[in-house]
Amino acid sequence: MIDLYFWPTPNGWKASIALEEFGLPYTTHLVNIGKGDQFKPDFLKISPNNRMPAITDPDGPDGAPISIFESGAILQYLARKIGKFCGATERERVAVDQWLMWQMGGVGPMAGQAHHFLKYAPQMGHDIAYAKDRYRNETGRLYGVLDRQLAQHEFVAGDYSIADMAIWPWASLWEGQQQTLEDKPHLARWLEAVGARPAVQAGRALHAELRKEQQDKKGQDTLFKQKN
Repeated sequence: MIDLYFWPTPNGWKASIALEEFGLPYTTHLVNIGKGDQFKPDFLKISPNNRMPAITDPDGPDGAPISIFESGAILQYLARKIGKFCGATERERVAVDQWLMWQMGGVGPMAGQAHHFLKYAPQMGHDIAYAKDRYRNETGRLYGVLDRQLAQHEFVAGDYSIADMAIWPWASLWEGQQQTLEDKPHLARWLEAVGARPAVQAGRALHAELRKEQQDKKGQDTLFKQKN
């Protein structure tokens, strides 16, 4: 039984969707990022960067327990463990890995900053036009890259893979990032197809009722404060 340390955000959904797709039993441990649970010592032992998701697998390599933080590393670990959704050949594995890294280094950070500066920062008294334009535009550029890729492939790396599981949670929130799909028909098609998968729906629905807890000002102050 895998232990999932989770809160219902796009990064958290990557892990919950993957666990559902792989059919792995798991126990959910909520990490309320609006109340500062990510800074608790017990969680920092598992995720030293004070970020969720994280997992602990009692049946890790060589049968020994292992803890993993960083959503991309979690997806790669689970894919290797089960032998699915990561490419059957080296060429296919490279395709999956490069799009997974594209999400980790591009879509996730840029869309996350777009959400922050377009929604949260103004509520906190920081309405910065340059930052709003910068991250809105860069997110749009990345979705253009994705749309062109999906014009040639049913899924991001060819077959459905952990790359799709990583990208979909952020791309599904395109409206909050002030994006449009009118000029991205292939992205729109893919969003609908991935979103229709039962495992994606189950992973996305996990504790969905708790998302509102990070919306109030106190939660935002805790979420965005800096700790060394």
